Amino acid sequence: MRSFLKEVIDDIQEKGLDISQLTFVLPSKRAGTFLKDILSHAIDKTIFAPEILSIEEFVESLSDLSYASNTELLFEFYHVYKKLTPELQQESFDQFSKWGQLLLQDFNEIDRYLIDPEHIFDYLTSIKEINHWSLSEQQTPYIKNYLAFWNRLKIYYGKLKEELILNKKGYQGLVYREAVNGIESYMASNPEKKHIFIGFNALNKAEERIIQELLQQQLAYIYWDIDETFVDNPIHDAGLFIRQHLKNWPYFKKSEISWIGNNYRSDKNIHTIAVPKNIGQVKYIGELLDTLTKDDLKKTAVVLGDETLLMPLLNSIPEKVEAINITMGLPLKSVPLASLFDLVFKIQKNHNNTLYYKDVVAVLSHSFIQSVLTHEDINYSNHIINYIQSNNIVTISVEKLLALSEEKQEVVRLLFQSWSNSSEKAFNNCSRLILMLKAELDLEKSKNLLALEYLYRFNQIFNELQRYNTKYSLISNSTTLYYLYKELLSSETLDFKGEPLQGLQIMGMLESRVLDFETVIISSVNEGILPAGKSTNSFIPFDVKLENGLPTYKEKDAVYTYHFYRLLQRAKNVYIIYNTEPDVLNGGEKSRFITQLQIENIHNLKHSIVVPKVEVAQKQFKVIKKTEGVMTRLQQIASFGFSPSSLTNYIRNPLDFYYQKVLKIQSFEDVEETVAANTLGSVIHQTLEDFYMPHKGQMLTEAHLKQMKTLINVSVTHHFKSFFKEGDMTKGKNLIILEVAKRYISNFINKEIETLKAGHQIKIIDLEKELDIPVNIPELNFEVRLKGSVDRIDEFDGTLRIIDYKTGKVNPGQVEIVDWEDITLDYNKYSKSFQVLAYAYMLNETERISQPIEAGVISFKNLQGEYFLKFGQKPSSRSRDKDQSITSETLGYFYEELKKLILEICNPEIDFIEKDVN
Repeated sequence: MRSFLKEVIDDIQEKGLDISQLTFVLPSKRAGTFLKDILSHAIDKTIFAPEILSIEEFVESLSDLSYASNTELLFEFYHVYKKLTPELQQESFDQFSKWGQLLLQDFNEIDRYLIDPEHIFDYLTSIKEINHWSLSEQQTPYIKNYLAFWNRLKIYYGKLKEELILNKKGYQGLVYREAVNGIESYMASNPEKKHIFIGFNALNKAEERIIQELLQQQLAYIYWDIDETFVDNPIHDAGLFIRQHLKNWPYFKKSEISWIGNNYRSDKNIHTIAVPKNIGQVKYIGELLDTLTKDDLKKTAVVLGDETLLMPLLNSIPEKVEAINITMGLPLKSVPLASLFDLVFKIQKNHNNTLYYKDVVAVLSHSFIQSVLTHEDINYSNHIINYIQSNNIVTISVEKLLALSEEKQEVVRLLFQSWSNSSEKAFNNCSRLILMLKAELDLEKSKNLLALEYLYRFNQIFNELQRYNTKYSLISNSTTLYYLYKELLSSETLDFKGEPLQGLQIMGMLESRVLDFETVIISSVNEGILPAGKSTNSFIPFDVKLENGLPTYKEKDAVYTYHFYRLLQRAKNVYIIYNTEPDVLNGGEKSRFITQLQIENIHNLKHSIVVPKVEVAQKQFKVIKKTEGVMTRLQQIASFGFSPSSLTNYIRNPLDFYYQKVLKIQSFEDVEETVAANTLGSVIHQTLEDFYMPHKGQMLTEAHLKQMKTLINVSVTHHFKSFFKEGDMTKGKNLIILEVAKRYISNFINKEIETLKAGHQIKIIDLEKELDIPVNIPELNFEVRLKGSVDRIDEFDGTLRIIDYKTGKVNPGQVEIVDWEDITLDYNKYSKSFQVLAYAYMLNETERISQPIEAGVISFKNLQGEYFLKFGQKPSSRSRDKDQSITSETLGYFYEELKKLILEICNPEIDFIEKDVN
């Protein structure tokens, strides 16, 4: 394959031109690098290198202006806006910046296409006067202000242009307009200088005027990279602009075009590959690259339609790819340090002397902060986080954070102390934070080179913002600073450095201009990406753009069409990859380019649908073998005592029992913003213990219970403070839960009062009684104990009742049993029965009770009707008869099931097998 640039150089040599005296103008700097390489191989003698410029550099040299950055333009524009706008109608800088950027884009287009600003702004104003919403003859102040804004646009434009030219600065369009004005003097100063324009397609009016002037004066040659397939087809968008140039440029009425090639129709292997999801695309590209040889990789380009896929792609490239050259930069908003500054600004946005714990924990957990908050092996980040979690703190003061940070107070002050919405404090703190991070990273510089590069670029951003603020004094608060920081960050990249002429090339669509590759892999060829489709980021309506010759989405789509087909022109192998799945804003529809390739029927396309290899997910339940160490630990647990809750936990899922009891792994204790169910249960249990404990051994009376009701508010509040620690109970869901707890207890006491009024007698025997008994299991050669705590033991009309309090809902069926074998098999249905029977068994073994016994549950969520749900044994599931007394026979059956369960737990041949827990 002979590349387009090589064909150009060969033609220039045939013409006999002195290459060292030429000025080459190309669409991009990257193309200039490749041109130098081709020149070095094409010339067999030593010469001075010719001048090689991008079109923007060439135009800048004609204009006597330099390009201003977007941020600088915004500051300058606001400076002009304040001068020309009545004070009462002025907006703040952050409000202005939202529409100021858009207006600057329109100014840019107007100048690039050499439109008369007076004409277009008067045209716009006339439209707004016709279209405004008021039908009354007398215009309201709102309408007057609205129309005045449109009337002032041309004044804004004129004054901004004047200020910028005075400072020798300009946005792109202004530089182009001034370059057109300066072309004659440039030609007069360089009457012998020859210019070579290479590989252009869509040109704005300013570029057209400059190139045509040089062509007319025989000071330039222009080489187009187009194929006859696109030029000869009057409706093919790839040739749209060049057909217009051929038709409208006077130069081509006398001169031949260089060149219209015939490369597109040559044999090509074109594959279209449908892949689900963006990540699927980059993984497939990795597989494709793995099939190419090292020589092929040197002639291969990966063109990313969606440039956000760069990082996933880099992680998918096979190891055999030794050299990579990346043209596009890594967006700075994607690097880890960006998230730290986002978190710091978020802290300031919500700062009111106390900070939300999640914001604090997010900053302290950040990888960049962990290292700077470590001193002499003490990690103050973790120390503060642990304190917040263990004390259930939802909001924390800066003073408290400083007290906890001891040796690292300076860092904590930088991160969390209020900036008082002052931009000066914000700049100062951000700069100090960057220097502090740099000092830490410099300690192990060789390991932190990339992180130091991130830090350097962020330092540049804040320095640039501070420099503009020093000049213009417009950033009055930290909110405005954050908005501008985000604007600047969105357009900044961390540029990669490499050898541009070696290895695999990774680039965006625009970077591919003028370059040719034998193998081309294009990703994200979907509608809305390639081409980008309709977008209306402009104050200028569509019909006004048409009227004045400004580009619309039609022209923008034609630009993408040209780049897409130009990549295909000289390529031999083309892989066109698109996403089949609808991803939020990016639809799953394949690009019209693919459909167009099919309709053209010039090449035979091979279509494939690629999906990841997904094996059917057979859930593999974990199995833990009972090793000698595990058996030793189980003997320790047995001798210390199994609790009813730990045994039901084993019934529910043996793996949970293994983690919690054998390995002693406790569940993670996070901050409770909303009161958890177990906290609510603990509060109710503790309150009832406080109420009933003074009456232990006594018969309950109505007076006792009515006295308890007067103490509900104080006692419940006290215990919530104890269990919920520094959590807030004064508002929101927590306040509702507090009132629910009070209502539960009040309803329960009312039930007790009703019971006494009905003529029943209740005597409190014990509360929170600790039970601990040996369990005789002859099959085991070690001691086994059973231990637990009974919520309440009372005597009801002479019957001993063993009561377990539950704050959740319990149905009668959960304390009824038909087959004894089921009690150790079905956790959801029989765990309540197992627990109350365990308490009854332990109590009976401890005291050998002779009176009738009942055991059951009081559920605070369903206190209607029979509020004490008694354990009962039924002959069949459909039977309504049930035996609710706890007899020696009942306890004997329970003992047999308990024994089987403990033997299973302690059997070295039976593994801990995970259960599917719903």
